[in-house]
Amino acid sequence: MSHARAVQAEAARRLTAAGVASPETDAALLLAHVLGVSRGNLVLVDEVAAEQEAAYDALVRRRVAREPLQHLTGTAAFRHVELAVGPGVFVPRPETELLAGWAIEEALARAADGVRPVVVDLCTGSGAIARAVADEVPDARVHAVELDESAWAWAARNLADTGVDLRQGDMADAFSDLDGSVDVVACNPPYIPVEAWESVAPEARDHDPALALWSGQDGLDAFRVLERTAARLLRPGGVLGAEHADAQGDSAPAVFVATGRWQDVRDHRDLAGRPRFTTARLAR
Repeated sequence: MSHARAVQAEAARRLTAAGVASPETDAALLLAHVLGVSRGNLVLVDEVAAEQEAAYDALVRRRVAREPLQHLTGTAAFRHVELAVGPGVFVPRPETELLAGWAIEEALARAADGVRPVVVDLCTGSGAIARAVADEVPDARVHAVELDESAWAWAARNLADTGVDLRQGDMADAFSDLDGSVDVVACNPPYIPVEAWESVAPEARDHDPALALWSGQDGLDAFRVLERTAARLLRPGGVLGAEHADAQGDSAPAVFVATGRWQDVRDHRDLAGRPRFTTARLAR
Protein backbone atom coordinates (compact mmCIF):
# COMPACT_ATOMS: atom_id res chain seq x y z
CA MET A 1 0.00 0.00 0.00
CA SER A 2 1.19 3.53 -0.77
CA HIS A 3 -0.12 6.90 0.29
CA ALA A 4 -2.45 8.22 -2.43
CA ARG A 5 -1.26 11.83 -2.32
CA ALA A 6 2.38 10.81 -2.58
CA VAL A 7 1.65 8.55 -5.55
CA GLN A 8 -0.28 11.31 -7.29
CA ALA A 9 2.39 13.93 -6.59
CA GLU A 10 5.12 11.72 -8.05
CA ALA A 11 3.02 11.15 -11.16
CA ALA A 12 2.50 14.90 -11.55
CA ARG A 13 6.26 15.43 -11.27
CA ARG A 14 6.92 12.87 -14.02
CA LEU A 15 4.27 14.43 -16.27
CA THR A 16 5.70 17.90 -15.71
CA ALA A 17 9.17 16.69 -16.70
CA ALA A 18 7.68 15.19 -19.87
CA GLY A 19 6.19 18.53 -20.92
CA VAL A 20 2.53 17.56 -20.44
CA ALA A 21 0.42 20.73 -20.46
CA SER A 22 -1.70 19.99 -17.37
CA PRO A 23 0.31 17.56 -15.24
CA GLU A 24 -1.57 17.93 -11.93
CA THR A 25 -4.96 17.58 -13.58
CA ASP A 26 -3.88 14.58 -15.65
CA ALA A 27 -2.30 12.87 -12.65
CA ALA A 28 -5.53 13.29 -10.69
CA LEU A 29 -7.81 12.14 -13.51
CA LEU A 30 -5.73 9.04 -14.20
CA LEU A 31 -5.68 8.08 -10.52
CA ALA A 32 -9.43 8.62 -10.25
CA HIS A 33 -9.87 6.44 -13.34
CA VAL A 34 -7.78 3.60 -11.85
CA LEU A 35 -9.56 3.80 -8.50
CA GLY A 36 -13.03 4.07 -10.04
CA VAL A 37 -13.91 7.27 -8.20
CA SER A 38 -14.64 10.83 -9.27
CA ARG A 39 -11.81 13.33 -9.19
CA GLY A 40 -13.61 15.20 -6.41
CA ASN A 41 -13.63 12.07 -4.24
CA LEU A 42 -9.87 11.50 -4.48
CA VAL A 43 -9.48 13.48 -1.24
CA LEU A 44 -11.33 10.65 0.51
CA VAL A 45 -8.75 8.06 -0.60
CA ASP A 46 -5.80 7.56 1.72
CA GLU A 47 -4.08 4.44 0.43
CA VAL A 48 -3.52 2.88 -2.99
CA ALA A 49 -3.20 -0.90 -3.22
CA ALA A 50 -0.14 -2.37 -4.94
CA GLU A 51 -2.07 -3.60 -7.98
CA GLN A 52 -3.78 -0.23 -8.37
CA GLU A 53 -0.43 1.54 -8.11
CA ALA A 54 0.99 -0.72 -10.83
CA ALA A 55 -1.97 0.02 -13.12
CA TYR A 56 -1.59 3.73 -12.41
CA ASP A 57 2.14 3.64 -13.17
CA ALA A 58 1.45 1.96 -16.51
CA LEU A 59 -1.00 4.70 -17.49
CA VAL A 60 1.32 7.48 -16.33
CA ARG A 61 4.14 6.01 -18.43
CA ARG A 62 1.88 6.09 -21.48
CA ARG A 63 0.90 9.70 -20.72
CA VAL A 64 4.58 10.61 -20.30
CA ALA A 65 5.00 9.26 -23.85
CA ARG A 66 2.30 11.83 -24.78
CA GLU A 67 -0.51 9.39 -25.49
CA PRO A 68 -3.70 11.46 -25.13
CA LEU A 69 -5.29 11.40 -21.69
CA GLN A 70 -8.67 10.59 -23.24
CA HIS A 71 -7.25 7.49 -24.94
CA LEU A 72 -6.14 6.26 -21.53
CA THR A 73 -9.48 6.83 -19.85
CA GLY A 74 -11.58 6.02 -22.92
CA THR A 75 -13.82 9.06 -22.48
CA ALA A 76 -13.96 12.76 -23.23
CA ALA A 77 -16.35 15.22 -21.62
CA PHE A 78 -18.06 17.62 -24.04
CA ARG A 79 -20.55 20.15 -22.72
CA HIS A 80 -23.15 18.01 -20.87
CA VAL A 81 -22.34 14.66 -22.46
CA GLU A 82 -19.57 12.09 -22.20
CA LEU A 83 -18.13 10.63 -25.38
CA ALA A 84 -16.32 7.37 -25.99
CA VAL A 85 -12.99 8.03 -27.71
CA GLY A 86 -9.81 6.17 -28.54
CA PRO A 87 -7.35 5.44 -31.35
CA GLY A 88 -8.82 6.28 -34.73
CA VAL A 89 -10.87 9.34 -33.79
CA PHE A 90 -10.08 13.00 -33.15
CA VAL A 91 -10.37 13.77 -29.44
CA PRO A 92 -12.81 16.71 -29.04
CA ARG A 93 -11.23 19.81 -27.49
CA PRO A 94 -12.84 22.11 -24.92
CA GLU A 95 -12.69 25.09 -27.30
CA THR A 96 -15.00 23.28 -29.73
CA GLU A 97 -17.70 23.49 -27.04
CA LEU A 98 -18.01 27.18 -28.00
CA LEU A 99 -18.91 26.30 -31.59
CA ALA A 100 -21.36 23.69 -30.35
CA GLY A 101 -22.88 26.27 -28.02
CA TRP A 102 -23.34 28.67 -30.91
CA ALA A 103 -25.07 25.96 -32.98
CA ILE A 104 -27.32 25.12 -30.03
CA GLU A 105 -28.30 28.76 -29.54
CA GLU A 106 -29.14 29.13 -33.23
CA ALA A 107 -31.22 25.96 -33.20
CA LEU A 108 -33.04 27.04 -30.03
CA ALA A 109 -33.84 30.41 -31.64
CA ARG A 110 -35.47 28.60 -34.56
CA ALA A 111 -37.38 26.34 -32.19
CA ALA A 112 -38.62 29.40 -30.29
CA ASP A 113 -40.15 30.61 -33.57
CA GLY A 114 -42.17 27.41 -33.76
CA VAL A 115 -39.89 25.73 -36.32
CA ARG A 116 -38.35 22.31 -35.80
CA PRO A 117 -34.74 23.17 -36.61
CA VAL A 118 -32.65 21.10 -39.01
CA VAL A 119 -28.99 20.94 -37.98
CA VAL A 120 -26.11 19.35 -39.91
CA ASP A 121 -22.73 18.52 -38.36
CA LEU A 122 -20.12 18.07 -41.10
CA CYS A 123 -16.84 16.25 -40.30
CA THR A 124 -18.48 14.99 -37.12
CA GLY A 125 -15.52 12.90 -35.90
CA SER A 126 -16.56 11.43 -32.55
CA GLY A 127 -20.04 12.90 -33.02
CA ALA A 128 -19.40 15.56 -30.38
CA ILE A 129 -21.28 18.52 -31.86
CA ALA A 130 -24.19 16.41 -33.14
CA ARG A 131 -24.51 14.69 -29.75
CA ALA A 132 -24.48 18.01 -27.88
CA VAL A 133 -27.13 19.53 -30.16
CA ALA A 134 -29.36 16.45 -29.84
CA ASP A 135 -28.92 16.57 -26.07
CA GLU A 136 -29.70 20.27 -25.63
CA VAL A 137 -32.22 20.82 -28.44
CA PRO A 138 -34.47 17.74 -28.24
CA ASP A 139 -36.78 19.01 -30.99
CA ALA A 140 -33.98 19.43 -33.52
CA ARG A 141 -33.56 17.09 -36.46
CA VAL A 142 -29.82 16.46 -36.36
CA HIS A 143 -27.74 14.99 -39.19
CA ALA A 144 -24.03 14.17 -39.14
CA VAL A 145 -21.46 12.85 -41.61
CA GLU A 146 -17.93 11.49 -41.25
CA LEU A 147 -15.59 10.30 -44.01
CA ASP A 148 -13.05 8.26 -42.04
CA GLU A 149 -14.26 4.72 -41.36
CA SER A 150 -12.64 4.41 -37.92
CA ALA A 151 -13.93 7.78 -36.75
CA TRP A 152 -17.39 6.95 -38.13
CA ALA A 153 -17.44 3.82 -35.95
CA TRP A 154 -16.77 5.94 -32.85
CA ALA A 155 -19.48 8.39 -33.91
CA ALA A 156 -21.94 5.52 -34.40
CA ARG A 157 -21.23 4.42 -30.83
CA ASN A 158 -21.67 7.93 -29.43
CA LEU A 159 -24.79 8.73 -31.42
CA ALA A 160 -26.61 5.46 -30.88
CA ASP A 161 -30.15 5.97 -29.53
CA THR A 162 -29.94 9.77 -29.97
CA GLY A 163 -32.07 10.01 -33.11
CA VAL A 164 -29.18 11.59 -35.03
CA ASP A 165 -29.03 10.64 -38.73
CA LEU A 166 -25.37 9.58 -39.06
CA ARG A 167 -23.92 8.85 -42.49
CA GLN A 168 -20.50 7.87 -43.76
CA GLY A 169 -19.13 9.91 -46.65
CA ASP A 170 -17.44 13.06 -47.88
CA MET A 171 -18.93 16.38 -46.80
CA ALA A 172 -18.47 17.64 -50.38
CA ASP A 173 -21.52 15.71 -51.59
CA ALA A 174 -23.24 14.81 -48.32
CA PHE A 175 -26.97 15.18 -47.70
CA SER A 176 -28.11 16.07 -51.21
CA ASP A 177 -31.59 15.15 -49.97
CA LEU A 178 -31.45 18.13 -47.57
CA ASP A 179 -30.40 20.77 -50.11
CA GLY A 180 -31.95 24.14 -49.32
CA SER A 181 -33.68 22.99 -46.14
CA VAL A 182 -31.05 23.19 -43.38
CA ASP A 183 -31.18 25.86 -40.66
CA VAL A 184 -27.74 25.41 -39.06
CA VAL A 185 -24.51 23.89 -40.38
CA ALA A 186 -21.68 23.32 -37.90
CA CYS A 187 -18.27 21.97 -38.78
CA ASN A 188 -14.94 21.38 -37.09
CA PRO A 189 -12.95 20.60 -40.25
CA PRO A 190 -9.27 19.78 -40.62
CA TYR A 191 -7.45 23.12 -40.70
CA ILE A 192 -3.74 22.64 -40.01
CA PRO A 193 -1.34 23.60 -42.84
CA VAL A 194 0.89 20.70 -43.84
CA GLU A 195 3.95 22.88 -43.27
CA ALA A 196 3.01 23.32 -39.57
CA TRP A 197 3.77 19.66 -38.74
CA GLU A 198 6.58 20.45 -36.30
CA SER A 199 4.48 22.86 -34.24
CA VAL A 200 1.62 20.44 -33.54
CA ALA A 201 1.47 18.87 -30.08
CA PRO A 202 2.51 15.19 -30.04
CA GLU A 203 -0.86 14.16 -28.63
CA ALA A 204 -2.54 15.37 -31.84
CA ARG A 205 0.23 14.84 -34.38
CA ASP A 206 0.99 11.27 -33.35
CA HIS A 207 -2.43 10.04 -32.23
CA ASP A 208 -5.27 11.93 -33.94
CA PRO A 209 -6.21 10.72 -37.45
CA ALA A 210 -4.33 12.58 -40.18
CA LEU A 211 -7.60 13.16 -42.03
CA ALA A 212 -8.82 15.23 -39.07
CA LEU A 213 -5.74 17.47 -38.95
CA TRP A 214 -4.19 18.48 -42.27
CA SER A 215 -5.82 20.65 -44.94
CA GLY A 216 -3.42 21.69 -47.68
CA GLN A 217 -0.65 24.26 -47.77
CA ASP A 218 -2.63 27.06 -46.11
CA GLY A 219 -4.89 24.88 -43.96
CA LEU A 220 -8.03 26.11 -45.71
CA ASP A 221 -8.71 23.45 -48.35
CA ALA A 222 -11.51 21.95 -46.27
CA PHE A 223 -12.93 25.42 -45.61
CA ARG A 224 -13.36 25.95 -49.35
CA VAL A 225 -15.24 22.67 -49.66
CA LEU A 226 -17.30 23.56 -46.58
CA GLU A 227 -18.29 26.92 -48.07
CA ARG A 228 -19.71 25.24 -51.17
CA THR A 229 -21.45 22.47 -49.24
CA ALA A 230 -23.03 24.82 -46.72
CA ALA A 231 -24.27 27.14 -49.49
CA ARG A 232 -25.97 24.11 -51.06
CA LEU A 233 -27.50 22.78 -47.83
CA LEU A 234 -28.73 25.91 -46.09
CA ARG A 235 -32.07 27.56 -46.63
CA PRO A 236 -31.85 31.29 -47.48
CA GLY A 237 -30.95 33.01 -44.22
CA GLY A 238 -29.56 29.80 -42.72
CA VAL A 239 -26.33 29.99 -40.74
CA LEU A 240 -22.96 28.29 -40.73
CA GLY A 241 -20.32 28.02 -38.00
CA ALA A 242 -16.84 26.53 -38.49
CA GLU A 243 -13.83 26.20 -36.22
CA HIS A 244 -10.36 27.22 -37.42
CA ALA A 245 -6.80 27.65 -36.16
CA ASP A 246 -5.98 30.72 -34.09
CA ALA A 247 -3.79 32.02 -36.92
CA GLN A 248 -6.76 31.95 -39.34
CA GLY A 249 -8.89 34.68 -37.76
CA ASP A 250 -8.67 36.70 -40.98
CA SER A 251 -8.11 34.06 -43.65
CA ALA A 252 -10.98 31.75 -42.63
CA PRO A 253 -13.72 34.44 -42.79
CA ALA A 254 -12.19 35.62 -46.07
CA VAL A 255 -13.10 32.29 -47.68
CA PHE A 256 -16.79 33.15 -47.18
CA VAL A 257 -16.53 36.85 -47.95
CA ALA A 258 -14.78 36.15 -51.26
CA THR A 259 -17.70 34.23 -52.78
CA GLY A 260 -20.30 36.96 -52.20
CA ARG A 261 -22.83 34.35 -51.04
CA TRP A 262 -22.72 35.23 -47.35
CA GLN A 263 -23.86 37.98 -45.01
CA ASP A 264 -22.92 38.77 -41.40
CA VAL A 265 -19.55 37.05 -41.72
CA ARG A 266 -17.78 37.41 -38.40
CA ASP A 267 -15.15 35.71 -36.33
CA HIS A 268 -15.41 34.66 -32.68
CA ARG A 269 -12.71 34.31 -30.03
CA ASP A 270 -12.29 31.53 -27.49
CA LEU A 271 -12.02 31.99 -23.72
CA ALA A 272 -8.30 32.72 -24.06
CA GLY A 273 -9.02 35.55 -26.52
CA ARG A 274 -7.77 33.67 -29.58
CA PRO A 275 -9.66 33.62 -32.90
CA ARG A 276 -11.51 30.30 -32.88
CA PHE A 277 -14.53 30.02 -35.20
CA THR A 278 -16.25 31.82 -38.05
CA THR A 279 -20.00 32.26 -38.53
CA ALA A 280 -21.90 33.45 -41.58
CA ARG A 281 -25.47 33.72 -42.88
CA LEU A 282 -26.44 32.61 -46.37
CA ALA A 283 -27.73 35.59 -48.32
CA ARG A 284 -31.44 35.53 -49.04
